[in-house]
Amino acid sequence: MSFMITYFAIPKIIFFAQRFRLADVAGERASHEGSTPIFGGIAIFSGVIFSLLFWSELANIQFIMASFVIVFFVGVIDDLLGLTAYKKLIGQIVAVLIVIYLGEIQIDSMHGVLGIYELPDIFATLFTIFVVVVITNGFNLIDGVDGLACGVGIISSFCFGVVSSIMNQLDMAIIAFSLLGSLLAFLKYNFHPAQIFMGDTGSLVVGMILSVLAINCIEYGLVTETNGLPNKGPLLAIVFLSVPLFDSLRVFVVRALKGEGPLTAGKDHIHHALLDLGCGHKYTSLILYAISTLLILGSYFLLEYNINTGIAILAGVSFLLLITPFYMLRSKSK
Repeated sequence: MSFMITYFAIPKIIFFAQRFRLADVAGERASHEGSTPIFGGIAIFSGVIFSLLFWSELANIQFIMASFVIVFFVGVIDDLLGLTAYKKLIGQIVAVLIVIYLGEIQIDSMHGVLGIYELPDIFATLFTIFVVVVITNGFNLIDGVDGLACGVGIISSFCFGVVSSIMNQLDMAIIAFSLLGSLLAFLKYNFHPAQIFMGDTGSLVVGMILSVLAINCIEYGLVTETNGLPNKGPLLAIVFLSVPLFDSLRVFVVRALKGEGPLTAGKDHIHHALLDLGCGHKYTSLILYAISTLLILGSYFLLEYNINTGIAILAGVSFLLLITPFYMLRSKSK
């Protein structure tokens, strides 16, 4: 249902956006040329929300859906009028507080990461907010190449959906697969050459949905009838979102060392480096899809390690893969 709604909604949105000139015009920081409609997020949100209204047990996820609606309107206002990063941040915090206090979903334990287990209520709330803000903005920041954010979202939502299904968490599985269906439909129109962008409306909504799925994964881990891995949730959540998380972390560290604001716009992300190497939109997206998939497949061998060892190895491999294009660029310029 989510696939069909999004698939048939997008052509109408493209027509509407072109008629009323609601498009992203290429500028100094843009990696595309010409003008492209930016309201693909409306189709993604519609596909997800109507699918959830029809298939899910609304009493179980009503407050989660309310948080999606809030982030959706923050994105729409930003795409129409423009919002500062801090105003968008306030909207995200309001949304996650609804999830925490009304939806009763938060991270109560670190499961041994850095030697930390159970978290006091106030720290659990603050850490949950931090996780949502990092994931949502990390996903928003990689939406700079045709099909990239959409494809990474497909991989992540599929993995979260599989884990939720194995855990028999039907509500979370429905959320994950509803997002998967919408993104699969959107990819047809968003892959290079893109006919439409998801805009902040889409990237913030997708990031918020993936944040909720990540919180659930961190909290419950992976427990089946034959295997019990309740403390591997943090590792799974990190690896499912490895490309946006580690790329954003690298950018924030580099900017902090330069004395620049972490939320300022720039062209220092992994996809910018690949474009500068001449990979183009299509191959940049495919390369990062491959990196994300390889990290997820490789994480199977990390499940037997201590949680801290597993995350450290994952971080090391991820950073090595993500900084390689920058070293190639530096060598090329000499």
